[in-house]
Amino acid sequence: MISKTRGFFAEFRNFAVKGNAFDLAVAVVIGNAFSAVVNSLVADIITPFLGLVTNHVDFKTLTWQPYESLVVKYGAFLQVLFNFLIIALSIFIVFKLISIGRKRLFERGEDAVAPAEKPAQERLLEEIRDLLKPKQE
Repeated sequence: MISKTRGFFAEFRNFAVKGNAFDLAVAVVIGNAFSAVVNSLVADIITPFLGLVTNHVDFKTLTWQPYESLVVKYGAFLQVLFNFLIIALSIFIVFKLISIGRKRLFERGEDAVAPAEKPAQERLLEEIRDLLKPKQE
């Protein structure tokens, strides 16, 4: 039983120490911070402009009450859906910018790096190898 527990913790340690788990943790933290920025963008900048268009209707307060005991808060859902669309659009734009930047960087990198010439010693060894090939066959 103890060896199984040690094996489990050793396996967990290997998982936690791997770069992938750490990268995932960093991505979650950055994603959470990015979500807060986009939520602020929607709540503090975009929603007031929408308020001008919709005569200052707050989406969060929109409800539908078909029965006295049933309240459907569809406005809150619309606000979350709007936040999601803005976040998805923002992530897409950031991804596209990074992708374009990488492409340009690697294109420049390929042009800047000339193929390296082989050292004289290596060329000489290749010539010897090529001369010995017919004798081996």
